[in-house]
Amino acid sequence: PLWGNLSPAPPTPTGAPKIRVVQPNIGQDEKYSPELEQAHFQTLATLSGTPRPAPRLIFWPEAAIPAYLDMEPDWRARLAARLGPGDLLMTGATKVYFKQVGKDGVPENALAGANNSLFVVNAQARLLGRYDKSHLVPYGEYLPMRQILQPLGLSRLVPGAVDFWPGPGPQSLALPATLGRPPLRMGVQICYEIIFSGQVVDEANRPDFLFNPSNDAWFGSWGPVQHLAQARLRALEEGIPIIRSTPTGISAVVDARGHILGSIGHHRAGFLDTALPPALPPTIFARFGNLLPFAFAALLVLACIPLARLRGSR
Repeated sequence: PLWGNLSPAPPTPTGAPKIRVVQPNIGQDEKYSPELEQAHFQTLATLSGTPRPAPRLIFWPEAAIPAYLDMEPDWRARLAARLGPGDLLMTGATKVYFKQVGKDGVPENALAGANNSLFVVNAQARLLGRYDKSHLVPYGEYLPMRQILQPLGLSRLVPGAVDFWPGPGPQSLALPATLGRPPLRMGVQICYEIIFSGQVVDEANRPDFLFNPSNDAWFGSWGPVQHLAQARLRALEEGIPIIRSTPTGISAVVDARGHILGSIGHHRAGFLDTALPPALPPTIFARFGNLLPFAFAALLVLACIPLARLRGSR
């Protein structure tokens, strides 16, 4: 964007929270392999670095781990063992729901649905927050008109016969004040949710930054570039920095003017260490949203009326 490229980036204040963005370079063809589960976790853990006294915010991609974190304390303990005392880990995982069904007179639990979620985990193996994806991908995360299409042999593109359920929409998660400043507010937009202009921020509880965990491994070589460009537009529109963590790229840290402060290229494993960029005051777009382009369009239509009359009078 022209304005973002020409305007100076807001300076990052001294003492801003330290962040690490992790990109493990795990492709879609091996992401769900049970045999590689331990190797994938080890890659993520190694790229996250060893625990250290200074607290950090650590960001992992969408669906980074094959765990139900609210139901599996062993998995939470594995994650917490990799964190320093004040560290917070933001990781994608799945939240599942069960219903009780009867079979031969014996009640048992059956999977009813799931959320594509982002969990916040601390060094004490506690879950401090969760965001559930709202804009779901048809045929990817749910099968539209399932009662009609499933008997025809259609199914979702990702493993599993149970549909994901949508979350309530943009929310700001309060993070504890372990990073030497008042509590941060983190907004979350999972994967392609970031493309919905004007729908990425909780206006009543404006976040300090947006985290966009994603899985761009679906989209070949052109998709990740376009997805990052969309994230830059949202940063510029809202005046809020955006952090992206993806399995295969492009992971990046984008400041509130849309500048890329650091990135990890496509099909590379690595990490980014930097300080969290500051947010700007609410922009005009943040205040009025997509009413602005409609208002400008209406003004152009009104401006055309006297011109048309002028031509008609000649």
